[in-house]
Amino acid sequence: MNPLGQTGLYVSPITLGGAPLGSMPENFGYSVTEQAAVDLVCAVLDSDIRTIDTSNGYAAGRSELRIGRAITKYGGIPADVTVMTKVDPNGNDFSGDRIRRSLAESRERLGITPLPIVHLHDPEFHDFNQLSAPGGAIEALVDARDRGEIGHIGLAGGNVHAMARFLNLGVFEILLIHNRWTLVDRSAGELLEQASARGMAVVNAAVLGGGILTNAGAKKTDYGYRPASQNTLVAISKMREVCCRWGTDLSTAAIRWSTRERRCSSTIVGMSNISRIESTITAATAEFPDDFWNELESLLPSAENWLDYIQP
Repeated sequence: MNPLGQTGLYVSPITLGGAPLGSMPENFGYSVTEQAAVDLVCAVLDSDIRTIDTSNGYAAGRSELRIGRAITKYGGIPADVTVMTKVDPNGNDFSGDRIRRSLAESRERLGITPLPIVHLHDPEFHDFNQLSAPGGAIEALVDARDRGEIGHIGLAGGNVHAMARFLNLGVFEILLIHNRWTLVDRSAGELLEQASARGMAVVNAAVLGGGILTNAGAKKTDYGYRPASQNTLVAISKMREVCCRWGTDLSTAAIRWSTRERRCSSTIVGMSNISRIESTITAATAEFPDDFWNELESLLPSAENWLDYIQP
């Protein structure tokens, strides 16, 4: 278990990513039944994975609901398991009132009070001044923490330039990033340094880049919800070959690359199949020589291929 920054909480190196559990075939290309989702969460609660990530907005709340039903079926949440969720807007409504409703919905679905960790989700798609204004979304989150309705508040999103602006408010305890600190994209390097300097915890998500950083992703051409550059596609193909030569696979390398990062308390990996639990746990501690990592690092695409590159 790893300390989660200065929160006093501990998290497992791998966190179950709950987005697929809500069944979003439009995002993941496959459906997940409620029974399969409940069974997977119960299996996770029996495993070494002690952290679960979800969101109010995943599949219109189905992810939270299914996780909550699994916890009930299991007989309650084990004392060493932490569930993280996120507040989401309702359409364009990301007001303080919406935050309070989002929190109430999450508590009801998950059956957890207080909510241990709640992230402000994807704030880069909303007006910074409105979210940070008196009575706005961020103040509502802080007030909920002060009242004891939630334990700790975090910031979860993508574009690192927008995220840095929210980070500078100094109210968040945890940074959750996705697709920006992986084998092929280092957009979040400076943001990680800023978070670490503030004593914030960092949780790293989407380290498989939406599935392209796997052997099964050989035919995929999107990285981080957008078409990957040709240089990135070539690099991934070569990385896949390197992994094969070293007797491993790209998924294992991508997960282990993240869990090796001293600034990241946990790595979120989305799962919907019980068979992936043990292989993911094994990947988190896989040992490879420096020559292996150096060879992969030599294939890192240049910065202009990263998601949040801004031309000087």
